[in-house]
Amino acid sequence: MKSLSSMRPQDIVILLKLLTVQEPDWKYRDLSASLSIATSEVSESLVRSHQARLIDESRRNVHRQSLMEFLEHGIRYVFPQVPGSMVTGIPTAHSHPFYKQHFAIEFNYVWSYEDGTMRGLAIQPLHKGVPKACLQDELLYELLASVDILRVGKVRERQLALERLQKVVL
Repeated sequence: MKSLSSMRPQDIVILLKLLTVQEPDWKYRDLSASLSIATSEVSESLVRSHQARLIDESRRNVHRQSLMEFLEHGIRYVFPQVPGSMVTGIPTAHSHPFYKQHFAIEFNYVWSYEDGTMRGLAIQPLHKGVPKACLQDELLYELLASVDILRVGKVRERQLALERLQKVVL
């Protein structure tokens, strides 16, 4: 088996997308098109995820408990994020519609996107294709906004994000 380097941020996006895919016979090119990630990068990502024991040998089934453990205990250390400058974009983290009703926040958080609907502090998405992919997949959008809370949120906020992630991941 080809040995690849450590996990990359887009690997998390791909694993979460796999949890939202309804068709059991999906193809790499389907993931590629829906996430704006090259087919070769999807393939390499699945190899890395298998080596990290986050996906099975067939590279089709996510080890849900392992992924949840990584998200809970590792994501904010491996892929940390500090909100950036004020930009227009798509709401994420605390500004996602679900979380906005639970938290009072001083500033909105967004993924920079020229056709976005909100101004806020920029959060770098795990992959540049995330904003576009989330406009097409509501569940993926909520999962990735939850991951962003794990990356930038406080304890109480992270706890709610973990509860939401567990409902889908586990």
